[in-house]
Amino acid sequence: MNENMAAIGPLDCRAAGCEGAILRVFPRRTAMTPTDSMAVVGFPGLWRPAAEEVHVSVAFAWDIERGRELADAWRQYYAVVKMGGPALDGEGDGFQPGMYLKEGVTITSRGCVRECPWCIVRGRIRLLDINPGWIVQDNNLLATGRTHLGRVFQMLRQQSRPVTFAGGLDARLLKDWMAEEIRGLRVSQVFLAADTNDVLPALRHALDLLDFLPRDKKRCYVLWGFNGESPMKGEERCRAVWEMGAMPFAQLYQPIGQHTVWTPQVRAQARRWQRPAITKALMAQEVLL
Repeated sequence: MNENMAAIGPLDCRAAGCEGAILRVFPRRTAMTPTDSMAVVGFPGLWRPAAEEVHVSVAFAWDIERGRELADAWRQYYAVVKMGGPALDGEGDGFQPGMYLKEGVTITSRGCVRECPWCIVRGRIRLLDINPGWIVQDNNLLATGRTHLGRVFQMLRQQSRPVTFAGGLDARLLKDWMAEEIRGLRVSQVFLAADTNDVLPALRHALDLLDFLPRDKKRCYVLWGFNGESPMKGEERCRAVWEMGAMPFAQLYQPIGQHTVWTPQVRAQARRWQRPAITKALMAQEVLL
């Protein structure tokens, strides 16, 4: 991890029999947060496991300030507290996905070649060590280059569980050879994205390359409500994704550092495109009509 360390307090960890033990602390719980006994979310509680070091892991830029507050709080009880992670300067330096992510999740790169105004991911692509996993969470995996991608696919072929590309593959970058590599895997789901109507032609081409997968395995994030766009426009894009043979997943836009309160009607409208069973029933009903 990137180090921001203070040695404060009298904790004698070796005497406690915890030499080498690392307690990982996270600003908030997500689907990627580890669930073992040495992973904690938030501030210290009454129960504090014995550990030689505490690592405050910050994955997202909006959690940096909270990460600093957590580091200060944990320094009251542990001699060595380090703060790091991919959100900080020197991103990727020493970052170990296998240690700071839930089992099965792997991140092999950071950064993105796009500068989409609704997304905070910026900067050049940075390659990380490829740790084994079957849930690939890269921001823009297909932009990492053929050599790195080849190594990622090789790792995925060795996994005992079906693979999920959860980060959202960029349809504009999907090539024939990449689709063939995916064909050679046991696939659970492949997520793409349709954030604007401009990407729909590229999405159609990508889905044609992935036509060996059934609809339930071809998922597509669909952004709703950015820059004042009406929910109806988002719903139209969801229908377009469905007609191309993929399963849409509506995402109501939330600005970083703010919170948009969507009406119950809009949330209910989006929910129809977030749950596959409801989406299928909706589209089947429309066919009957």
